[in-house]
Amino acid sequence: MISISSNLNIMIKAAEKASKSIIRDFGEVEKLQVSKKGPYDFVTKTDKQVEKVLIEELSKIKKNYSFLSEEVGTIKNRDKENVWIIDPIDGTTNFLHGIPHFAICIALQSKGEIVSGLIFDPIKDEMYYSEKNKGAFLNNQRLRVSKKSSLDDCLFSSNHEGVKFSDFNMRYSGCAALDLAYVASGRLDGFFHNKINLWDVAAGALMVEEAGGVVNDLNKFNNNNINIRASSGVISDKMLEKLKNF
Repeated sequence: MISISSNLNIMIKAAEKASKSIIRDFGEVEKLQVSKKGPYDFVTKTDKQVEKVLIEELSKIKKNYSFLSEEVGTIKNRDKENVWIIDPIDGTTNFLHGIPHFAICIALQSKGEIVSGLIFDPIKDEMYYSEKNKGAFLNNQRLRVSKKSSLDDCLFSSNHEGVKFSDFNMRYSGCAALDLAYVASGRLDGFFHNKINLWDVAAGALMVEEAGGVVNDLNKFNNNNINIRASSGVISDKMLEKLKNF
């Protein structure tokens, strides 16, 4: 097994513990699709439960670190330079409809820079993680971005607006975190999205960079209004040229 930091080890254990409630509740959501009551409140409960577990587990050893999370917002603790960035379930709509494509996302921001990232797909049991200057991995296997050089050979992902705008070969998966993980692993060649939140992309952006890819500077955007462009270095300029009016 590769050598990982104590912070990343904490992130992995927290995600694994939180995933138990997601897996259990996902089975219930599938059943609720035929219920007249609908599963919306149930999903909200799952989001909050997962977030609660993540915050509790991450706080056990790093008691003073602050938090930025989708559900509770900002939690300012004594250490404001180290911030856990959390999305309990990225891909909630997929979860809601019984589609097994969603992830737990955790990133660690230190002095304004993302230094660790984790994206865990609990249904497929795929744990993506990366640390600054240490590479990106999927279940201990080193990740590398795609080497394709022709845009016609590439597969891209975005949200609904991106799919409508572009004439790329596109997919719209409904989970930005896994889209970025897939770019890092070479399954996808590029990802772009406007007006997205930091907790959706923090871990994945680091992952793409550590897998040899290129991501635009996210620090110039507000946390809840980020325009992201991520791909291999080989096609980055070509992709950006096509997206200059997006």
